[in-house]
Amino acid sequence: MPGGTREPAPSGGGSAGLSAGLSAGRWRRRGRLTAFGALLMAGLIGLAVSAVGIAHQLLPRQFTAAQQRAISAWEVGRRWRAVPAGSIFPASVQYYLVPSSFNARSGLTLHARLLSISPETSCARVVSGPAIRILREHGCSAGLRATYVDASGSLVATVAVAVLPSSAAARAVSSELSSSPGGTASPAMFRVLSVPRTPAAGFGAAQRQLSYATSAQSYVIMATAGFTDDRHRVRLTASDYQYSELTSLVYGLASKAKSVLGGRPATPECPGAPGC
Repeated sequence: MPGGTREPAPSGGGSAGLSAGLSAGRWRRRGRLTAFGALLMAGLIGLAVSAVGIAHQLLPRQFTAAQQRAISAWEVGRRWRAVPAGSIFPASVQYYLVPSSFNARSGLTLHARLLSISPETSCARVVSGPAIRILREHGCSAGLRATYVDASGSLVATVAVAVLPSSAAARAVSSELSSSPGGTASPAMFRVLSVPRTPAAGFGAAQRQLSYATSAQSYVIMATAGFTDDRHRVRLTASDYQYSELTSLVYGLASKAKSVLGGRPATPECPGAPGC
């Protein structure tokens, strides 16, 4: 209008500046969102890692195979101390006589009665002669002995346990003591435990008739038997029955001790949190 004042029309340059400002703002907001997302993702990953670590700490401790073997060996090696002597050498031990030994159709189950357990635990007290050297060379640390009498009162036997540092050492000792694959050994290898005022009062070195040795884990189990009438060593092959009954007696006594000391240990586990 004449005499009026006109507002200047927006120029093209002003519109472009506004658009550039809006675009820069959007990029800044997008950058902040991206940075926040990255930080959030990093936090979530860290939280997840921490959760896994905490869960792992709360789970039972896991032993390696080598640790399990070491723990099992330790567990077996302490049995001779941890298990009551009355479990290794119980008051009565059952053994079996095969029917062919006395011309019968069925076998006979017999029982041997405990007379005494020796309080001594020296390796040299369970064996004699060259067997002492064998035990020492393989690291024997202790020896246990007990004497039994059969139900008829005519047979007596001493069963002994030698404690070795490992299963390999026990097998080596058993092999060196045995004179045959069946485990029979020279009676002169093993010491008897005579018991005064019992049927085993006269049981000594000269009365040893038959002996046996075997291994179980880190233990060597030995047994030697004879007659209660003070009879010196006789030729057992002359009587199948005598040989069979003496053999059954030493096998039965050794097998009982073997079942207690030679059982497979449970797989080591550590319940609860670390430091258990």
